[in-house]
Amino acid sequence: MDSPIVSQLFRQLFRHRPHGCQGQLPRLGNALRAGGGVGGVELYNRRRNHGHQTRSYVARPSRDRGMKTNESRWQQRTHILPEDRTAEFAEYPYITLPELKQRTERPRKAVIFSPGEPFDFTSMRDEIEFQSVLGERYTEFEDLLDDSEGDNPTRQLWHTPTELFRPYYGEAIARYLVSNYRLTTYPYHDLLLYEMGAGRGTLMLNILDYIREVDPQVYARTKYNIIEISSSLAALQNHHLLSSAASRGHADKVEIINRSIFDWDQYVPSPCFFLAMEVFDNFSHDGIRYDVTTEEPLQGHVLVDGDGDFYEFYVRELDPIAARFFRVRHAATGGNYPKPYPSNAMLRYLSTKMPFAANLSDPEFIPTRLMQFFDVLEKYFPGHRLVTSDFDWLPQAVKGLNAPVVQTRYHRRMVPVTTPLVHQGYFDILFPTDFRITEALYRAITGKLTRVMSHGDFMAKWAYVEDTETRSGENPLISHYSNASVLVTV
Repeated sequence: MDSPIVSQLFRQLFRHRPHGCQGQLPRLGNALRAGGGVGGVELYNRRRNHGHQTRSYVARPSRDRGMKTNESRWQQRTHILPEDRTAEFAEYPYITLPELKQRTERPRKAVIFSPGEPFDFTSMRDEIEFQSVLGERYTEFEDLLDDSEGDNPTRQLWHTPTELFRPYYGEAIARYLVSNYRLTTYPYHDLLLYEMGAGRGTLMLNILDYIREVDPQVYARTKYNIIEISSSLAALQNHHLLSSAASRGHADKVEIINRSIFDWDQYVPSPCFFLAMEVFDNFSHDGIRYDVTTEEPLQGHVLVDGDGDFYEFYVRELDPIAARFFRVRHAATGGNYPKPYPSNAMLRYLSTKMPFAANLSDPEFIPTRLMQFFDVLEKYFPGHRLVTSDFDWLPQAVKGLNAPVVQTRYHRRMVPVTTPLVHQGYFDILFPTDFRITEALYRAITGKLTRVMSHGDFMAKWAYVEDTETRSGENPLISHYSNASVLVTV
């Protein structure tokens, strides 16, 4: 993180003190959390109340560390001789989930890219031309945003396969849903669909358009439910639903439920399909390091000091959810899962004798929130069939096992960084999904059988691939998300 553009970016971000640090002690998160998506990125995406009494905050002046008054407080983070913050770690209170929900300043809103009219893939020479046209559409999209909202050098903009390959991506999902519905519960049950994290609502419209055109009998029995945590996105989805005569025809088929799936309390006994596309990468994870000698896990905590800087602490006491994750993972996999340290005892011993050897392993980021999502499915959606897709690996990830890629955009350039301890709301934090472990967890919790395949294999089976094939024979729909997998309930 020592390039000139990164330095310029961080100096701008930290030119003013974060709102939450003015006139009060900063709060301590009870574990390293990372989240993102529609609301930008928030380091503490999930919190639990462990019974700690909330204490009032006492004002403490920020330390300028000898900086001049016209300088920002940002400085290059280094692991060399870090400051001792043990006293502050012991003193500051834990933040609780109800307190976190009351915060309105962060995370910042991100923008979902829409390319406008669908791409005419069959007229393109090859994938290089597709990338060129896509870049032009990006520029046009941001130019329009600048005209309407003003120039924003830190605007967070991201895209999804649903938007890039509209309507072909949604039609492929719809073919899978209709085929499996007719083979299983038709005509005894309606086609009941739930989608979590629907973005702009594009997938919903593409699926409903396809079913209405291709299978009117199934369309007459279709009910589409969107579970959306973001109020702004729920409003955007409703706007797109009513934006044209064609989409307005779906209005009586759709219900948009503005709540978090983790607050869900309604029992759904009927068979249904549950869609979670590109959602797992934004679920919060716990940071874990291991005592290399004993293999004991230590859970990560994050201290936010009076200057808004982040410091990691690791403690041996695991919270109940992290402890349960280790038990479930071990039982589901038979103890066969990757570890961020050598499995051989002799190699572990030798590693501790190396010069400057660390006393803890590299971090592992465990998907505790994903486990809780499976709990919701098992408890409230017993008849569900899951359809989910996400990244199985990510380039330029930070150090660690199952580690995320942490990035932001500055002056329309993507800027990756090397730590998840970043300014809340300005960074996208994306975690890869280990589908072997995820499949084992899902099976253990729900008792259902599954199948995992690559994104390309799924699309080759269910999409009309000739619609997205270029003149050279290359197919962006098949190849563009080569680092993604699909998991479905069978």
